[in-house]
Amino acid sequence: MVGHPRILELKTPAEVQEEFERIGVSQSGIRIMAPRARFLNVKVEGVKTPAALILKQEMLSGGGECAVHEGVITHQVGQSDLVLMGRRDHFDELIQKISTQDFGLHEIGEGLKKLLSNVFDYQGFLIDCGGRILNLKGRTGVMGVLNVTPDSFSDGGSFLDPSAAIDRAIQMEDEGADIIDIGGESTRPGSKSVSIQEELNRILPVIEGLQGRLTIPISVDTCKAKVVPRALKAGAGMVNDISGLGFDKEMADTVAHHEVPLVIMHIKGIPKNMQENPTYNDVMGEIISYLDERTQQALKAGVSPHKVIVDPGIGFGKMVEDNFTILRRLGELKGLGFPILVGPSRKSFIGITLDLPVEERLEGTAASVAAAVLNGANLVRVHDVKEMVRVVRIADAIKYQS
Repeated sequence: MVGHPRILELKTPAEVQEEFERIGVSQSGIRIMAPRARFLNVKVEGVKTPAALILKQEMLSGGGECAVHEGVITHQVGQSDLVLMGRRDHFDELIQKISTQDFGLHEIGEGLKKLLSNVFDYQGFLIDCGGRILNLKGRTGVMGVLNVTPDSFSDGGSFLDPSAAIDRAIQMEDEGADIIDIGGESTRPGSKSVSIQEELNRILPVIEGLQGRLTIPISVDTCKAKVVPRALKAGAGMVNDISGLGFDKEMADTVAHHEVPLVIMHIKGIPKNMQENPTYNDVMGEIISYLDERTQQALKAGVSPHKVIVDPGIGFGKMVEDNFTILRRLGELKGLGFPILVGPSRKSFIGITLDLPVEERLEGTAASVAAAVLNGANLVRVHDVKEMVRVVRIADAIKYQS
């Protein structure tokens, strides 16, 4: 089965070399085609050889390029992953040419059309969070982190007292937060799960205490479906599931029933073991495939496509270099067609790179947030709201103002 086309943001010669080698391009072919990978790159997996040959011929005739396994030309392989390279008009011409052809080319054309529309034609997002609107239209939103736990990696214990947590939420809105994300269970590396009741005991007094005191939406950070109805009744308007629907089979149906937005995050493993040498053959490809599968699961359950947000899961089953790859190539997630949430705040990849403890990672967080915004994030999840709002506003001015 042919994979869905996806954007490749290859920003260094090494990334071009690695991707072309991954699909089996000859070294001479890499030398010839690598300079053309500076335009728009789209990867399609599992294309049968006759279709791959037609795609290469059509792209070349239109002024573009197509990298395929070296065995395609000699018919020594039955199928190949491939990378199409060109300008937007090259792709528009290709889609028109293959729209009526066989060998699965029509389906590839439809996939390309949807992908390019998601990447280039979107007008931003307005997300209804239980009657409060999260505005991600022509601007990047800021989600303030509020952990009411004793053991979160950064602020564990700081806001375990409900009155302190309520005061901090109000302060974050004053500092410019667009939404507050309240969590009652630590998901730091090595952490263990807590009971449903314990999680509710931590979050409900805070959410209830904010009734009538906030004008911005509240998100509940939970992986447990049974927590959701109680949190929403207390005043939350969004669900942030770091398991990407993977820890509780009832989550998708529960969110769909309550008609609220859902953040679907990529994670490899579980918090207890996720940092025990996680490995990837193709980190962006695997993240996108995972998020595509889980978003389709949510849609089939009845979650509105206008209420899905995706998160690549910075620090959740990722090595240091994986996190930098995600930030650099974040734009590849645009092809899924959903808003992108990124949470680099105070994470260990910053601490390891700068050799700094959690409390000294402000500047590293700022650089990561700026990179995320400029590379496609629609929403950033942060602890230091005042400072990161300022970073985001400048990054937005660079990104959106002509």
